[in-house]
Amino acid sequence: MKSPRERIVDTTFQLFTKQGYNSTGINQIISEAGVAKASFYQYFRSKEDLCVEFLNVRHDYWFGELNHFLAKEKDPKSKTIKAFDFLVHMNAKENFRGCSFLNILSEIPMDNIKILSVIQSHKADLRNFFLELLDNDELSDHIYMLFESSITESQLFRSNELIEKSKKIVTNLIA
Repeated sequence: MKSPRERIVDTTFQLFTKQGYNSTGINQIISEAGVAKASFYQYFRSKEDLCVEFLNVRHDYWFGELNHFLAKEKDPKSKTIKAFDFLVHMNAKENFRGCSFLNILSEIPMDNIKILSVIQSHKADLRNFFLELLDNDELSDHIYMLFESSITESQLFRSNELIEKSKKIVTNLIA
């Protein structure tokens, strides 16, 4: 049985996915998670704090899944190329949900530094992921941009077509 905190975060993921951040209220989260209002506020002072926790959990989950998916690949180039297959895998698993971080970004004011900094940190970690693999700043940023745009375009069009095209471009770039 999951703890109240875990139920709150799981419910938040489902509701943010279905309704978005702004359209999801704390009372709905409390109700659907099956927790008392006091339990919610024991763990989270505000919806903003819950969002930060949601994004931190999502960050750990997403990178855990990525690293597990790439575990059998030994060399950096094959890991880089296979990372695009991971996007196809996640689209199948999450029905073209897109990027939780960019989805939230589109709903918050740019002066919400608390949430914005978590989103920026996630994207910096992804940029560093490619930089560590390729040890080439310009090339890794180029691949990062293809990767990011592949996520967005696949969500928008509910298609893996541009992920596959980006994968071919990356293969040629690092060959």
